[in-house]
Amino acid sequence: MQILIQNTQLINEGTIQTMDVLIEDGLFKTIASNIDTNLINSDCKIVDGQGKHLLPGLIDDQVHFREPGLTHKANIETESKAAIAGGITSFIEMPNTIPQATTIDLLEDKFSTASKTSYANYSFMFGGTNDNLEEVLKVDKNNVAGLKLFLGSSTGNMLVDNPDTLRSIFKSTDLVISVHCEDEATIRKNMAAHIEKYGDDIPVHLHPIIRSEEACYLSSSKAIELAKETGARLHVFHLSTAKELELFDSSIPLKDKKITAEVCIHHLWFSDEDYHTKGTHIKWNPAVKTAKDRDGLLEGLLADKIDVIATDHAPHTLEEKDNVYTKAPSGGPLVQHALVALLEMYHQGKISLEKIVEKACHNPAILFQVEKRGYIKEGFYADAVLVDLDKPWTVNKNNILYKCGWSPFEDFTFKSQISHTFLNGNIAYENGAVNEKERFGKRLTFDR
Repeated sequence: MQILIQNTQLINEGTIQTMDVLIEDGLFKTIASNIDTNLINSDCKIVDGQGKHLLPGLIDDQVHFREPGLTHKANIETESKAAIAGGITSFIEMPNTIPQATTIDLLEDKFSTASKTSYANYSFMFGGTNDNLEEVLKVDKNNVAGLKLFLGSSTGNMLVDNPDTLRSIFKSTDLVISVHCEDEATIRKNMAAHIEKYGDDIPVHLHPIIRSEEACYLSSSKAIELAKETGARLHVFHLSTAKELELFDSSIPLKDKKITAEVCIHHLWFSDEDYHTKGTHIKWNPAVKTAKDRDGLLEGLLADKIDVIATDHAPHTLEEKDNVYTKAPSGGPLVQHALVALLEMYHQGKISLEKIVEKACHNPAILFQVEKRGYIKEGFYADAVLVDLDKPWTVNKNNILYKCGWSPFEDFTFKSQISHTFLNGNIAYENGAVNEKERFGKRLTFDR
């Protein structure tokens, strides 16, 4: 099977060039300014890229698709379908499901489910706990994305708070250790004080005061100190404060970094000023904080202190989210709207197209050593997204694909629209419709 994308603006490795891209047998076959017609079969599918931009399929290094055990909120099938519609062709899913993916057998159960139901390429994090070091050491680093540790409690509490256990894990594995960093003692103290004052109905704008800058910085700095002490490969998820940027180094090439960081779409988009209109719909852990933090995180991203952009896609039902503060869970759906939100930031002059591709496509592939993905290169798997930067559309209930049926971007009009998503050499999404007849997702492999 061949697909020829003609005359598109190809964004790849820091450049934008007018190119033809020939896809054959699931791979990028030829990339050239004018592809020889002798290379094209009579039944080749032609896609007109005139006036559009082609970028590598995004690799989202942090999602929560809620399967198994929480499938009233979401599942691998529904959320991977939304991801494909949003230009995310590969995802790495987290272990805090029911049961939690904290044994090899339970982890492989998730891979088995994804092999039957996922629309996108997939991998999963293995979950570390206070007492499963023996299982951690069994993880095959070439077939599993990495290890996830919760150093602060969140949805599906997997808190790892035993210092001896943490040190043992950091010393014993060469997997990428991805961490959720919020200091539990600080949060509990803040929460108790606010419950004493307000009861359960705490005003949601106080969420970033409860899950504070102090809680984030204290936990991140401890994790980084331990990583430096033990030589562990550490990746700090979802930075939410400008203060934490001082903990990271921009002078080291990503492939040589031992300590890296990620920022999520919601921390680049929203601020505490939005709690007034969005309420618990933008309640995340770590919390959306101040406009100064939001702007500082963008500066840190552009300065290469932050290496990766992700979503932390974490859906809950509207019924759950619309509870009072202490009963409303943290998290929200994002995979379908992450890329168009980044393109909106491009239109606002905040970030270049080349930088979006670097942080959302190239860098996740480098950081996790994903095999032959994250770039548009001859011989790589043909995962790509074709976007029209001048085709406005408005998010509404009729075009949301998340199982939970809502989005924090509802009623927002984006200037850019995804026209095609290519996955392993196939058209997985075209002009508003996901190809539901076939699922082209594959298990990610890692070149380690």
